[in-house]
Amino acid sequence: MAERLASSASLLPSAASPSSSTRRAAVASGLRLRPSPSRFSQVPRFSPLPVRPASSIGPTYLPLPSCLLAYLVQLNCVRKAARRARGGAGAAGVVPRLRAVRCMAASEAAQLKSAREDIKEILKTTYCHPILVRLGWHDSGTYDKNIEEWPQRGGADGSLRFDPELSHGANAGLTNALKLIQPIKDKYPGITYADLFQLASATAIEEAGGPKLPMKYGRVDIAAPEQCPPEGRLPDAGPRIPAEHLREVFYRMGLDDKEIVALSGAHTLGRSRPDRSGWGKPETKYTKDGPGEPGGQSWTAEWLKFDNSYFKDIKEQRDQELLVLPTDAALFDDPSFKVYAEKYAEDQGAFFKDYAEAHAKLSNLGAKFDPPEGFSLDEDKGAVATEEKVVADPAPTSDTNGAGPQPEPFVAAKYSYKKRELSDTMKQKIRAEYEGLGGSPNKPMKSNYFLNIMIVIAGLAFLTSLVGN
Repeated sequence: MAERLASSASLLPSAASPSSSTRRAAVASGLRLRPSPSRFSQVPRFSPLPVRPASSIGPTYLPLPSCLLAYLVQLNCVRKAARRARGGAGAAGVVPRLRAVRCMAASEAAQLKSAREDIKEILKTTYCHPILVRLGWHDSGTYDKNIEEWPQRGGADGSLRFDPELSHGANAGLTNALKLIQPIKDKYPGITYADLFQLASATAIEEAGGPKLPMKYGRVDIAAPEQCPPEGRLPDAGPRIPAEHLREVFYRMGLDDKEIVALSGAHTLGRSRPDRSGWGKPETKYTKDGPGEPGGQSWTAEWLKFDNSYFKDIKEQRDQELLVLPTDAALFDDPSFKVYAEKYAEDQGAFFKDYAEAHAKLSNLGAKFDPPEGFSLDEDKGAVATEEKVVADPAPTSDTNGAGPQPEPFVAAKYSYKKRELSDTMKQKIRAEYEGLGGSPNKPMKSNYFLNIMIVIAGLAFLTSLVGN
């Protein structure tokens, strides 16, 4: 989906070729012509070092990403134009006007932020927190770590919007969730379903009083129903051996016992309806009057509040109006699970911390990100979904005696985010550029031995001249 800049070769002026008459005259006089070098054949101060010349037409340089090369070339044009303007060159010295060209991600950050506000409004009026959490979970919970290919591996790829997957038994009732958020998708076409599902799930947790989740976005959607994962990858509420079943399902996703227990704590939200899952009572004293559509059986008394009461209620089991599934009871029956369940029942802060990490990990399972590192909606401007690259528009016609607009002065504070170190996203971008030039985290970039030899020879020549003088 990413929009790419034009090839860097199209930005460079072609080398001027001698005319046929000039060439004939040169041949007659015994001279040998060589192609004229490009006006950009000299290495900029900030470009990669040249490697050994491959032919007589000039040095060969290490490859650069097209966006960066376009920026360097146009910056050179701007500097030359600025020097001409300072020298009073008239209209010829007009500085080209700059514009920003965006390399777009899978989803647009601005539209995701607006969609988040719309989701909050829906939550206030429909009390649909639980079903939106379930929507995000069931889209990502089909991931299989043993399959490398995308989208065969399943995961958060927006596949749940298609009927073949929506009709799976474990997804009963999720049609209602799609009906709630489809108008938001129609309103913001610049976001993917995969991102929208996870955004809705995370927003529902946070709006219900849960922890702030370290989410990232940029997930790519699958394109057709044929790419949906097979049925049977989601957990069952009443398996024969609950603890073993939970491990089988969640270990397949790459999650561990702590994350299984932490994620189970999200049952503090919502109700189970017998007409959808086959579990629970038609209604209880906690659900008969809503809010929202009445009915079902909840795990907690305040089933629209995200806290650690799920673990407390399962541990005590004093209220028969509250639901306890076999997989819920397993959290206190299994010795390994019980360590974390007891901890979360006593310490809500520990539960919130572990849940936030587990939820974010679950939401990324199997996802294909564009950009590859994803992006956050809440971090500073240094890590946004769209990267702006500077290119030059044709110079505007001057109406001020040919002086033209002056270049904007460089102000360091404008580009400073008051941080002592770069953001993780920026570090990943710099690392990607380094690896693109031949480097890697495990070894330094290969030395340019030819250049090193030339530097040594030049140094020896300089010392020799000093001694001779």
